[in-house]
Amino acid sequence: MSTPQHRIRTLVQTLNRYAHEYYTLDAPSVPDAEYDRLYRELEAMEAEYPQFRLPESPTQRVGGAVLDGFETVVHAVPMLSLNNAFSPRDDETGAFDHAEFLAFDERVCKELGVAQVEYAAEPKFDGLAVSLLYQNGILVQAATRGDGTTGENVTENIKTVRNIPLKLHGEKQPALLEVRGEVLMLKADFAALNQRQLAANQKPFVNPRNAAAGSLRQLDSKITAQRKLHFFAYGIAQLSGAERLPESHMEELALLHELGFSLPEGYFGAYTGAAAVLREYERLAEHRPRLPYEIDGMVVKVNSLAEQQQLGFVSRAPRWAIAHKFPAEEALTTVEAIDVQVGRTGAVTPVARLAPVFVGGVTVTNATLHNQDEVARKDVRVGDTVVVRRAGDVIPEVVRVLLERRPMVEKQPALGGDLFSGSLEPLHEPFRLPETCPVCGSAVEREAGEAVARCTGGMLC
Repeated sequence: MSTPQHRIRTLVQTLNRYAHEYYTLDAPSVPDAEYDRLYRELEAMEAEYPQFRLPESPTQRVGGAVLDGFETVVHAVPMLSLNNAFSPRDDETGAFDHAEFLAFDERVCKELGVAQVEYAAEPKFDGLAVSLLYQNGILVQAATRGDGTTGENVTENIKTVRNIPLKLHGEKQPALLEVRGEVLMLKADFAALNQRQLAANQKPFVNPRNAAAGSLRQLDSKITAQRKLHFFAYGIAQLSGAERLPESHMEELALLHELGFSLPEGYFGAYTGAAAVLREYERLAEHRPRLPYEIDGMVVKVNSLAEQQQLGFVSRAPRWAIAHKFPAEEALTTVEAIDVQVGRTGAVTPVARLAPVFVGGVTVTNATLHNQDEVARKDVRVGDTVVVRRAGDVIPEVVRVLLERRPMVEKQPALGGDLFSGSLEPLHEPFRLPETCPVCGSAVEREAGEAVARCTGGMLC
């Protein structure tokens, strides 16, 4: 039986690996929803057993590491992440359960000593967070978020993004302006890029976020210039020497628009009270498939900058903002086969080959099963009808099996048994990972305490 200390260590190792795949390699192996689930479990475990908290825990930091090949940039103002609120949807009625956002609103109102708060709400873009630094109106530096304190200098690549002003608009420029925003790829541009990839016999990108992140992290800015990236500004980190200083988040956005930055027209605004925010959340969720860009929720911030300052921060995130995420998108399909893939690190991952199904705007034919423990826990077998989820619009996963639809055959009676017993058994056996690597034939081993099995072939594989 796993001890609390062992479980915390396992969660930390798993989450740090997932964060490295997502932020550094741009090759996530699990959906955002799975990361969020494990992160919450870790938070709860650390709260109950603080003596076992590790210094490398992801709750003690913001994100990933800096890639080799780029100069590093130390952020004058840390680029923190946001805490999440989820609104699960009832499978039968379709109604949202907004309890987590309402709890956030209650905390904010209590801390400020008011009955209701004015919030600013805007789409939560599924892209790459960057910081743009302007001196006397000229773009002098662009950096990725990196680990929140130190990022990558991507100035030359950012200059190829056509809707980012190289010089701020207007006659009078602030002496210093640091803009925070999201680099992304519009859906139409993503589709066109993948058509070019296929025409050149190259691997298509998994989703617009991966395409945008991979394009921005090219060491050759000429490659970045060939790919159409887009930028939406969502805040100001530093501002000095301006004619006027904004007093609210909405005034910040208005100033950014005046200075030449794109905003998600028609999908941001100020809303008084939680009920108004939730109506906008549901409207945005309904409009989501028709938007020209990918989003995975709505960012809600206390509008008043003075109230933001009063609320302050926790170690990982501001108290005055939350990422109100949309429910993961799900669909039913059948498992046609279960194969294994061998990754760059030797990880042997089971993958379900699915009857094609349309989920979250794309046709899904494969879904990760993560590892042998997950396959066994969910008891996924060939022929099963399964629920497939594209959580966070990243890698599809099998959520659960509809056991009542499992293909069954009549069980053969034991010698001398009742020929008319009528008992049934599953048509297919439980899945087991192979003992040898399907690529190089080396042994597949799983170390104690590890969830992932690996090929032992090393560089020979």
